[in-house]
Amino acid sequence: MAACAQRGGLAGALLAATLLAFTRLPNALGQAAEDAAAAAPPHRRFEYKYSFKGPHLVQADGTVPFWVHTGNAIPSADQIRITTSLKSQRGSVWTKNKSIFEYWEVEVTFRVTGRGRIGADGLAIWFTEEQGLEGPVFGAADKWNGVGIFFDSFDNDGKKNNPGVIVVGNNGKLLYDHQNDGSTQALASCQRDFRNKPYPVRVKITYYQKTLTVLINNGFTPDKEDYEFCVKVEDTALPSQGYFGISAATGGLADDHDVLSFLTFQLTEPGKETPTIGAEIPQKDKEKYQEEFEHFQQELDKKKEEFQKEHPDMQGQPGKLFQPLHLSRTTFAFWADELFETVGDRELRQIFEGQNRIHLEIKQLNRQLDMILDEQRKYVSAVTEEIAKRGAGVPGQQGQANHLDPFLTPTLHCQVSQQGFETVVKTQEEVIRQVTEIRNSMADTLRLISGAQHPGSAAGVYETTQHFNDIKEHLHVVKRDIEHLVQQNMPSNEKPKCPDLPPFPSCLSTTHFIIFVAVQTVVFIGYIMYR
Repeated sequence: MAACAQRGGLAGALLAATLLAFTRLPNALGQAAEDAAAAAPPHRRFEYKYSFKGPHLVQADGTVPFWVHTGNAIPSADQIRITTSLKSQRGSVWTKNKSIFEYWEVEVTFRVTGRGRIGADGLAIWFTEEQGLEGPVFGAADKWNGVGIFFDSFDNDGKKNNPGVIVVGNNGKLLYDHQNDGSTQALASCQRDFRNKPYPVRVKITYYQKTLTVLINNGFTPDKEDYEFCVKVEDTALPSQGYFGISAATGGLADDHDVLSFLTFQLTEPGKETPTIGAEIPQKDKEKYQEEFEHFQQELDKKKEEFQKEHPDMQGQPGKLFQPLHLSRTTFAFWADELFETVGDRELRQIFEGQNRIHLEIKQLNRQLDMILDEQRKYVSAVTEEIAKRGAGVPGQQGQANHLDPFLTPTLHCQVSQQGFETVVKTQEEVIRQVTEIRNSMADTLRLISGAQHPGSAAGVYETTQHFNDIKEHLHVVKRDIEHLVQQNMPSNEKPKCPDLPPFPSCLSTTHFIIFVAVQTVVFIGYIMYR
């Protein structure tokens, strides 16, 4: 009986434990789901209206799109110089519109450079409910509602803990403690040197699920993702909407504070939909944009009516003036082919242009050959008449030789025999024959080139090259014949000599040179004695 009672007690205890486990199972599953959702990374979306980055950072009027700069800030194409390395400078840059997302992440790239070993005062990155355009806290206003991440480069409290990164929160009522570098108000801090680094310093600030995290790249490496942990502040309540800003200030010491980029990302929890684009526009702005759209639509309708009155023939054809913009794919391709030149067309055009230039050069050469042929005929007729008049052995041929071919100038001062004149006549006739052949060859070349400029005659270029080679050979033959003629007509025992040059008069004789040296020596010795 006791054994049965014991077994009943054990069964009851087991049943109670099982019921308790099943009762707690939904809670455990819910907690595991929450932990998994918390561990999942948030959805990240870039917000261009709260960001800036070079190049082409500024507009033509010197402003930065969606941002406003104040104080001594100087925007340029690649960066924004918040303050220059002058004493008592203040500057800041703020977004024009409030952010509408709860969680965010910003990546800031900046440089702090100065000549001294110690700099001042520092740079600050802000997220506040209102814009702090100007003020005493690193160039921005005091009593802010939000958070400021300060990069303090000057040690005001003398604790030798600067340069450093300090996170200071404010509810809009506290004054910043300058004397103690905000240490009494700091939510967290870390000591990092960010001045005069070889590469720009990068900071990643993340606010997600009430936790603020600051990571920093100390500027010793070009790796953009080489971040190290700085601070983490949990259970931080920031305004749901606010302005992003960055400011800097200098004091008795001064640094250049340059911001190269400020990139903002919206963070959304997994499973939650991101707000639509329309939700980002306030109702007042929507009404304003709608009113402007209706106004522009009315102006457009009015312009259409005026155009139709001025051009009644265009009724019912609104796209006639801009047909290329409304063509079908095939028609547009044909229209584009008509406007633009293909590679084959360009090569063919270049070939035709080259042939035209060759044609002009050959015509010019043909005219010059005609002139040479006329001159040769004149020389042959003059030599023939002289031979007929004087006969063999008649003196005075030296004067007539002055009228011969310029190629015969080496024989102008020699006596030419009857046989020499006959040789000249034969040579001139040979020259005339060769020139005539060249002229005929030129005419054939011109005819071939004219035919080659039409499509379908691709062999014209080759034939033109062949004719040029023939012309070159003919010219070599003419040159060789003329040199042979000159050698035959020149006596072997007589060589043309150039007249001896007359002796040049001496400008200075030896006697005059010795006298000049003696006088110069006496003058030099006298000058030395005088000194």
